[in-house]
Amino acid sequence: MEFRENPAIYIQIADYVCDQILLGKWKLGEKIMSIRELAVMMQVNPNTVQRGYELLQQREIISNRRGLGHFIDEKAPERILAFRREQFLENELPLFLRNMYLLRVDPNEVKAQYELFVKENFKSE
Repeated sequence: MEFRENPAIYIQIADYVCDQILLGKWKLGEKIMSIRELAVMMQVNPNTVQRGYELLQQREIISNRRGLGHFIDEKAPERILAFRREQFLENELPLFLRNMYLLRVDPNEVKAQYELFVKENFKSE
């Protein structure tokens, strides 16, 4: 995985786990990769993955069953969506709308681009 400069890597790892859940690649109630397995796959220190998992546990997206591993909570998708929507509406959308206005981008053009993006990237899943 290619990491961005920001946010911190452990947050990007938590986002990766959330993406897998939202895309249906990791099923509700299912055991997820161990900290060591994900660290090897992501080529990061296991402590970094541990921090990401702790963040997800705090948000009640995953839970740790002592001796068995980490499992996806049944309500994980709703919790992920609620948090991400809140963050998007507060942080990203205002900047996006500002740029649309300043660049005089027609909302219909954005809609067409959005539909094409979804078709090319998510319809086959």
